[in-house]
Amino acid sequence: QVQLVESGGGLVQAGGSLRLSCAASGRTFSRDTMGWFRQAPGKEREFVAAISWSSANILYTDSVKGRFTISRDNAKNTVYLRMNIVIPEDTAVYYCAASHGGPSVRRADYDYWGQGTQVTVSS
Repeated sequence: QVQLVESGGGLVQAGGSLRLSCAASGRTFSRDTMGWFRQAPGKEREFVAAISWSSANILYTDSVKGRFTISRDNAKNTVYLRMNIVIPEDTAVYYCAASHGGPSVRRADYDYWGQGTQVTVSS
């Protein structure tokens, strides 16, 4: 059974940092693109960042560029999202996803999803 399990969410003050992790199991994801999406209350799920299997190609949504860093450790089947200088607008449930294709901002391009981890940024 394929599973993506996110961890590392929580409550953080504005300006602080947080690191999310996503551990994959059930199959090897070392050749898959991995992505992070987020969904704030009352809003649609939106793209945050994606990284190709080799880490050579990385995408970020504009609002997190320069603050967030996506990385992966294929030996551990894990992808990370380092969140620096967080702002209240970063408050959302963060989802990890895996795609058989290349990095994409489209939800429909991702084949597997985790259950999400809550990130709350206080002002």
